[in-house]
Amino acid sequence: MTKQFHGVEKASLKTQNLKKEVIKIFKKYGLSNNHALISANALINAELVGAYGHGLSRLKMYCDRISKKVINPKPKIKIKKISQSISYIDANDSIGFVAADIAIKRAIINAKKTGIGLVAVKNSGHYGLSGYYAEQAVKKNLITMIYTNAPPAVAPHGAIKSLFGTNPICFGTPTGSKIPFILDTSISMINRGKIRVASRNNQKIPFGVALDKFGKPTTDAKKALQGVQLPIAGFRGSGLAWMVDILSGVFTGGNHSGKVKDPFDDFSGPQNIGHLFITFKTNLFVKNYNKRIKENIYRIKRLPKIKGVKEIMYPGQNKYKRFKKNSKKEIKISSMTKKDFTILKK
Repeated sequence: MTKQFHGVEKASLKTQNLKKEVIKIFKKYGLSNNHALISANALINAELVGAYGHGLSRLKMYCDRISKKVINPKPKIKIKKISQSISYIDANDSIGFVAADIAIKRAIINAKKTGIGLVAVKNSGHYGLSGYYAEQAVKKNLITMIYTNAPPAVAPHGAIKSLFGTNPICFGTPTGSKIPFILDTSISMINRGKIRVASRNNQKIPFGVALDKFGKPTTDAKKALQGVQLPIAGFRGSGLAWMVDILSGVFTGGNHSGKVKDPFDDFSGPQNIGHLFITFKTNLFVKNYNKRIKENIYRIKRLPKIKGVKEIMYPGQNKYKRFKKNSKKEIKISSMTKKDFTILKK
């Protein structure tokens, strides 16, 4: 993330103290201690890996939705066992972090039992970073694929109205080393969280990532939020967004085809976001997966590099480095987020 998306004035807080503050706020808004802890961990993790658009800048949004009774702080989450491998979760409009935490843990358990775990979730909400959950599976020596849909932000190819979300695609695998391979990418040129952070801090966004409501390219974050975000790779990105909408929305029983509500602006009802978690053992077909994945990465890293490139990186390496570096420092929060804390603690 470039510096333009960081807050202007910053106030430092020690990470543990900050985490306690977040837990206290979530509990004030009705979450149980366990659910508050799960949610705080996810937000703090986003800060530590540098995904600020999915971190503390969203805390007030979650609390506002609880206050408006469109997030259920005391959900009665139901887990239906379809088979030893397959589970179906009705999250009862819980905060997305809790639904996703239950789902990935269930997918891991199912995969450990049978070799593969498939878990669908409906009636959930925004759950932060998909990669955060993928890492949990990878640490258990499992390969994983995770899909979730989102509020309208991207126009289908050939349309002038946004309908698909930025619908992230996530894949994770063990690498035989301490740094996992985690590909967690939205299908848009830039994720919506970054645009929201830029909008709140009156900062510009890069050219070529969004159009205003009149279909003209814009670097104004506020105009971008009112307009359309551009998908990666043109019609290919649009196709991937559609695929994710089918897998996480149509397939799971969640909202789809533009019906997911915007968490910041639409309090008319729960989001009913759908998630799909797939996990499977690395040794289903070969017994030497770790050796083979190491060989795969080694060969690619040994390729000749273009000028200015010191190392060919695999997805997840940079994030791991940021996490290690940021874990040794205090988390810095923007002046806008600091104001949110003041309001939420009253």
